[in-house]
Amino acid sequence: MRVLVVGAGGFIGRHLAARLAGEGLQVVAAGRDSKALSHLLPGVEIVPCDLMRDGAGDWAQRLRGIDAVVNCAGVIGAGADYGRVHQHGAIALFDGARATGVGRVIQISALGADETGTTPYHRSKRAADDHLTRLGADGTAMGWAVLRPSLVLGRGGASTALFAALAALPVTPRLGGGHWQVQPIHVEDLVEIVGHLLRDPGPLCARLDVVGPAAMSTDELTAVMGRWLGLELERTPVLPIPRWLLAFVTRAGIGPASPESLTMLAAGNTAPLAPLVEATGIMPRPIEQALALHPSSSADLAMSRLASMIPVMRWLLALVWLAGGLVSLGLAPAGTTDAMLARLGLAGTAAMVALWVGSLADIAVGLAILARRRGGALAGVMLMGGYTTILSAVAPELWTDPFGPLVKNLAVLGLSLAVHALEMRRG
Repeated sequence: MRVLVVGAGGFIGRHLAARLAGEGLQVVAAGRDSKALSHLLPGVEIVPCDLMRDGAGDWAQRLRGIDAVVNCAGVIGAGADYGRVHQHGAIALFDGARATGVGRVIQISALGADETGTTPYHRSKRAADDHLTRLGADGTAMGWAVLRPSLVLGRGGASTALFAALAALPVTPRLGGGHWQVQPIHVEDLVEIVGHLLRDPGPLCARLDVVGPAAMSTDELTAVMGRWLGLELERTPVLPIPRWLLAFVTRAGIGPASPESLTMLAAGNTAPLAPLVEATGIMPRPIEQALALHPSSSADLAMSRLASMIPVMRWLLALVWLAGGLVSLGLAPAGTTDAMLARLGLAGTAAMVALWVGSLADIAVGLAILARRRGGALAGVMLMGGYTTILSAVAPELWTDPFGPLVKNLAVLGLSLAVHALEMRRG
């Protein structure tokens, strides 16, 4: 069987593509960044695609010789274009599959993408789901399945990162009063369900909510992640976080959650398990048992502890650069900047130009870091290196100044390199 996995660079997609390839299926991985995919999935055939732009005709060319398609593509967060990716992009994929005679199409949707869904994320997913079901009901031989998973956990997943980060904090946040309900499933169980549906020789025509065996509160899930990390949360004080504060934090882009994910958590993320087991014969494992098969490492704990600090580090570094630019332009004591520029041999118009260029460069670096532009922190390293070199030449006594104006650059250098490394990891 030749299977095209769309969104193969994402969390679910890469787990699925690797599993299917390991089981001997011919996997074709599709995603926007073909170079990154080739590193993630060595030995797997790679096809570039872009759901934001590709039409049914583009897909028809790629789908020749493909027996089945699994659409794992999804976006969530600030600036995400749900309509173009989840709806129009997925519909073009499904139309291309039908036009080329693909035998089965499996859509990874989301729990809540039904008549109860209120978010743009859910509505866009549901529109594509409905289109697929209509294609499969028009008398063609194309089988279809819409899988609507609850939280999907596993190393590398956003939900795992969120709740592991909560568990690793010095105080345990209580979200929404601690009563929001989730029903997590491990990514390996989801992948097993997809593999079963691909191989099942019978007709395929199903909408299935994909959940784990036990519903639990967000407090309970945080405790599960804490035990996986080897933490003793029983001794950690609990800090209730009101909904309005959570909303502010997510809108400000602080932390791994987004306004959409917060809304979905608050709405509840549970469903009956029996229809899934009846349709597939697969019983998902309790999430704690599934996690235990992949013991956490010191790196998992370190990243969980660091996760809450990443936005803080970015804001602090941006503040250093913004303050440097603004202070130089108007808040520094009169004559201070003039005296330093004079030591560089600059006066009058030349000094004014140098001051404005340097200050605006500082502000630009700060804004780039706040906007999470890749390379923003590295640009700051280069700019700081230039400043430090010049000042070391004309005013070496600043290295021994009691306030350490140049020595402190070493700490900013470390912070800059850390932010740059983390931004590269995110990208």
